[in-house]
Amino acid sequence: MPANRVVPLVGRESLGGDFFLLSFEHPEVAREAAPGQFVMIKAGLSAEPPLRRPFSILSVDVPAARFTLFVKAVGQGSRALCALGVGASAQCLGPLGRPFSSPPPGVAALLVAGGYGVAPLRFMAQRLEGGEARLFYGGRSAADLPLLERLRGLPLSIVPATEDGSLGERGRVTAPLEDQLAVTHGRAMLYACGPEAMLHAVARLAHARGLEAEVSLDPWMGCGVGTCLGCVVRVQGAEEARPKYRCACTEGPVFDAARVVWPGEDNSRSRRQALEAGRGAGAPA
Repeated sequence: MPANRVVPLVGRESLGGDFFLLSFEHPEVAREAAPGQFVMIKAGLSAEPPLRRPFSILSVDVPAARFTLFVKAVGQGSRALCALGVGASAQCLGPLGRPFSSPPPGVAALLVAGGYGVAPLRFMAQRLEGGEARLFYGGRSAADLPLLERLRGLPLSIVPATEDGSLGERGRVTAPLEDQLAVTHGRAMLYACGPEAMLHAVARLAHARGLEAEVSLDPWMGCGVGTCLGCVVRVQGAEEARPKYRCACTEGPVFDAARVVWPGEDNSRSRRQALEAGRGAGAPA
């Protein structure tokens, strides 16, 4: 169950530019969080700004009862968090949301991160034990990959990519992923977090190879507990005649990519496959 606490900032590190690592003491989050889950948090104790902001959990330290966030200061809420000094307080609710599932035994984990979407995948890599894992870490330029060197100590291989070619392969991160899938022998499962267009591309690649994929969606969230309905996304199972709106904060943020109804599409991949196979509600007899 999520716990609502006033938590102290116990660690703050600038990564250059607008990026920061912020560590907070919160026993329940440290002990219970799983990769893909998030917290709702805001700086200070006042009522302003009124809404907390969602941030995926980057890592946890159970013995120290702390968790760490990877934050880019872009708006009022994130700038206020990044401006906190060690010892200052924040209001935090967590852990929240549906996490990533673990890959079955013998299945390689292919992690695909766009920009600061790397946070839950770094946590995922921390929890993978003994399995084969590879991280495709992309951004517009080298400045968008500030965690790269810190990821090298994890048990996974890393493939960086930047659109301007300033670091790693030139182009979008889905290009080296596609190259990898072309030579991958055996089973693999895809996990992705980043811009929506990247997630959609990962979903298409997974379908083309007959692979499972889970994506962490990032719609606007106001409450984190399914009350405000600000984060609804369209999801459709194979047997559902019409897409349904689901709260990403409670039924996600991690979803089966095949069940997401992506922009420009009328039905999910799961539903289309069911109709093509002649099964599911509304399918021709």
